[in-house]
Amino acid sequence: MLSKKMLNALNDQMNREFEAAHTYMAMAAWCSGESLDGFANFFLVQAEEERFHAMKFYKYINDRGKRVTISGYDTPKNDFKSILDVYESAYEQEQKVTKSIYKLSDIAMDEREHATIQFLNFFLDEQVEEEALFDSIIDRLKRIQGDNNALVMLDDEFSKRSFSPESNE
Repeated sequence: MLSKKMLNALNDQMNREFEAAHTYMAMAAWCSGESLDGFANFFLVQAEEERFHAMKFYKYINDRGKRVTISGYDTPKNDFKSILDVYESAYEQEQKVTKSIYKLSDIAMDEREHATIQFLNFFLDEQVEEEALFDSIIDRLKRIQGDNNALVMLDDEFSKRSFSPESNE
């Protein structure tokens, strides 16, 4: 049975995932405004993935017989200095999510909540992938800084990105 502390932490994380989707939508909008449609697609896909993660928490809480609580969140950052700034902001966001998943895992371990520990393993693995992805993109953007042809190629690459919930289970 989930303790009140565990339930509150799960609800908080679910809402953080929805907030992350909202933040990625703002990043996509900035990219679209800069005519970087492939980069915009990257963040639209990222937002879809975050909503998927939030819904995994939603379903888990319901499956455990508890009530989901939806909360609000602040307006995300909407203005960026450059595409590099966008990705550095996204990387910081992912690092915050990783820390919150770690805290959630700590609560589950302290409470010997084995089902929740098992559930969270997906998110721990996911955060390793997410941080590595953003770190790699930041490295690529730093490498191509000032090279508009390389930026166009990367934009084109990201225009092909998609999300499939089945491959994300």
